[in-house]
Amino acid sequence: MNIQLPTSQSLPAKNFISGNTCAKCSSRLRCLPYGLDERSVAQIDRIIGKRHWVERNELLLRVGEPFSCLYIIHGGQFKTFRDSAHGKQHVMGFHMAGEILGMNAISTGIHDSNAMALEDSEVCEVPFAQLQILCANIPTLQQHFHRILSEEINRDQRVMRFLGSSAELRFATFLLDLSSRFAARGYSRHDFTVLMSREDIGNYIGLTMESVSRLMSKFRRQGWISTDGKDLHILNYGAMEALANDEPMKSGARIDSFTERTTAILASISKTASHA
Repeated sequence: MNIQLPTSQSLPAKNFISGNTCAKCSSRLRCLPYGLDERSVAQIDRIIGKRHWVERNELLLRVGEPFSCLYIIHGGQFKTFRDSAHGKQHVMGFHMAGEILGMNAISTGIHDSNAMALEDSEVCEVPFAQLQILCANIPTLQQHFHRILSEEINRDQRVMRFLGSSAELRFATFLLDLSSRFAARGYSRHDFTVLMSREDIGNYIGLTMESVSRLMSKFRRQGWISTDGKDLHILNYGAMEALANDEPMKSGARIDSFTERTTAILASISKTASHA
């Protein structure tokens, strides 16, 4: 599919932070593939030089906006969601530093979800048209973005598989996923802050807010976790892992549909990059 890209898509000028480069960024290994030479990094710097500050509860992306840029989360966390015709919010995912926002719009040219900051955050703007050219010239970079999208696919498929399973299994899987993602960024897998509300967590894993509160209390009573406000400590990782590894009920049709959509995104990236 040929994507019609507007000439620009930016956050308000007041949120623009200048003078940032990938070469000087201490978080570069979260966003870029390992082993890039200085020339490749310099090429990336020519297009990834804009970093935006996004305040807590501010929308970075909105449903229906034309697609022109991807956004790499430099710091902070976001949630993506849609609103139904009846005004009910559907949470699609939670995103951390090093992850990319806006990839779902690659195949259609239109954003199909909102992205809201869960805390004061920073994102680096990546013009997609220029990224395509770079990916064609730097295969390692293209493979890196494919890997990131593949991780997103696997995470969403995992959630879909568990939607027909017990509430305990879903909640344990959610916490372990957060744990592994924090660990991959060099933080503790046992101690981390859960910024999303219980309502949002429940929405994401198919439970009510009350169910999430009950599960939080149950896991504390069983000695699996302890909490202090939004700070969570996993006390018995093995027990939660054993619960999460129970064989879930399958939701094959939903998984197949999601896979088809994300495969189309991958194909769009590869096709446009090869012709760039």
